[in-house]
Amino acid sequence: MTKTTVKLNIRGMSCAGCVAKIEKSLNVNSGILESSVNLTLKNATIIYDSDKTNLSQINKQISDIGYEATEDEPSEEDEGKEYKNQKKNFMHSLILALPVLVISMAGVDFVYKNYLMMVLSIPVIFVFGRQFFIGLYKGIKNKSADMNTLIAVGTGAAFLYSAAATLFPELFTSIGIEPHVYYEVATIIIALILMGRMLEAKAKGKASSAIKGLLTLSPKIARIIENGKEKEVSIDDLKVGNIILIRPGEKIAVDGEIIEGASSVDESMITGESMPVEKHTGDKVISATINKTGSFKFRATQVGKDTTINQIIKLVENTLASKAPIQRLADTISGYFAITVIVIAIITGIIWMFIKPELAIVAFVSVLIIACPCALGLATPTAVMVGAGLGAQRGILIKNIESLEIANKIDTVVFDKTGTITKGEMQVADIYTNIDEKELLYYAASAESLSEHPISIAIVQKTKDKNIQLTKPENFASESGLGITANIDSRQVIIGNKGFLNNNWINTDEFSDRIDESLSKGQTAIMVAYDSAAKGIIGISDTIKPDSADAVKKLNSMGIKTIMLTGDNPKSAAAIAEKVSIKEYIAEVLPQDKAKKVKELQEKGNKVAMVGDGINDAPALIQADVGIAIGTGTDIAIESSDITLIKGSLKDVAESIILSKQTIKTIRQNLFFAFIYNVLGIPIAAGVLYPFFGILLNPMIAAAAMSLSSVSVVTNSLRLKNIKF
Repeated sequence: MTKTTVKLNIRGMSCAGCVAKIEKSLNVNSGILESSVNLTLKNATIIYDSDKTNLSQINKQISDIGYEATEDEPSEEDEGKEYKNQKKNFMHSLILALPVLVISMAGVDFVYKNYLMMVLSIPVIFVFGRQFFIGLYKGIKNKSADMNTLIAVGTGAAFLYSAAATLFPELFTSIGIEPHVYYEVATIIIALILMGRMLEAKAKGKASSAIKGLLTLSPKIARIIENGKEKEVSIDDLKVGNIILIRPGEKIAVDGEIIEGASSVDESMITGESMPVEKHTGDKVISATINKTGSFKFRATQVGKDTTINQIIKLVENTLASKAPIQRLADTISGYFAITVIVIAIITGIIWMFIKPELAIVAFVSVLIIACPCALGLATPTAVMVGAGLGAQRGILIKNIESLEIANKIDTVVFDKTGTITKGEMQVADIYTNIDEKELLYYAASAESLSEHPISIAIVQKTKDKNIQLTKPENFASESGLGITANIDSRQVIIGNKGFLNNNWINTDEFSDRIDESLSKGQTAIMVAYDSAAKGIIGISDTIKPDSADAVKKLNSMGIKTIMLTGDNPKSAAAIAEKVSIKEYIAEVLPQDKAKKVKELQEKGNKVAMVGDGINDAPALIQADVGIAIGTGTDIAIESSDITLIKGSLKDVAESIILSKQTIKTIRQNLFFAFIYNVLGIPIAAGVLYPFFGILLNPMIAAAAMSLSSVSVVTNSLRLKNIKF
């Protein structure tokens, strides 16, 4: 099997029924492994087995049901074309529909009055409103129905009934029915729905502005140094290793590392951090950030799709392409909705033929028009688009909508300690020894020199500060989370926690008080032994991140339980937990047991978010209901997570949960508005209030309400931009 992924832009989609129709068609193809159609972005992401099917066949499937698929990215001109076309159709239809309304409502009879209204109605319905009838034709051809079906059948029926009453009035009078005409109903409905589509197109353009903003962050041109000369090249032509010159005020084209010069860089569009960051030789720079003051040269390390900004865009697009269970329910309902409404409308019309024949066509059209499910289809994708875009702007990347929906239910947040609550920058704080301090450091650092663990790096760094020359260890062995053994100058050196030394038959009683003192300070007490005896303790401390305490307090205030996981002993863990206001901690957890601890919390009924940054956090991030990776951590942790915090700030944990809660709340509001609108609207349109109050909904009011319901859903989604974090 050869998996291939393609993103197709689809023209002609107008409602949730269109989404359901396309997905149903794609599911027939056994070569398609997975597909997701997005109404708001008007595209489809398709994963298929190229051994069983191909792109031409997929495109044909989509075109056969009346839509046009293309791989070409829509230009800004294309994206604005829908709004312009809908505006033109609306304005032209309004110019002709208003005279029809005035003539109809004026109550003045004159010769050929009905003929004049019929002539004015024809271009409104069949020229400016032709998109609805084209949709009807395609629906009949493919044995399916959508909102175009409802509009076309409703207005078409009103027009044909009126035309028959105009051209052949005697047919009606012969059976005792007054030949009423409903040209104003048909034309005003078309005009109002076109107005709704125009406003909807404009609103959806605003909803996607955050995503479009991301796409335009990167510069188009970069200035490289080649053979000692400056040369301007397209950003698409940059390669890893290119030396790029950046001057004040310029955007940084790709990710890289400064090799010459210094400056301050505005990284707010990527990290959300408002203060410029000072950069010097050896520091990393991020694509799409803005150089403020000085000039510098940097070497490109990530280009093209691998740059930070393109990875952000990819994650946001993946989120928009994915679907939550709540959206799949809406799509399923929409797939059957149109047919159900047509049946209800026909039954309504038949009943009214027996009650009051002249109102039968009014009730029939009202039911069809008020029930259009467009708002239902927009409810979820517009809210997700605004929420995901806002998150990306604040440095919170959400991989898929499922994660966004689950994060709304989180009641427990589990933090890894090192590199998450703390900076992960270990340093030697204290040394307690019964021998020469330099000798202790020599043996300890020589043994640790092959390890990449932060504690090992801290011990080795201490010897560099003291100019101690190290020896390469032999027979190096590491037991994750416990300690190491190695031979230095033919001596076996044992380094680790108290338990590790005891397991290797080393007596540690002499240093018990010192261990307790070190642990009470929140230090990690690393014991060093050789010649079969304990020689001393190296107290390693890790600085707590400045915002960790505030982040935990924020979560606590939200009623979310916070727990710290650490490999440290209970005393050291308690000291750190107390400093950041975490009430519960689990100490002496081996890396391989972190996922197990998360699972135990889940088995107690907790919805758990795991926050971590290291390789050993990856299994726990996967096990958690929502994995949250610190963006400054390892690639595998980020890949294993559902949400990535680019800034590395724990404050964003609370922000991501708030964003989730507000986005899901907005989706539920949108779906409620869409469902309740139809639940209440259809019976009223059918005339349920007529026997009691003499009220029968005017189809023109039904059309206005239907159009504005879609606009209200999109507008409600746009309110997410005003979230208070």
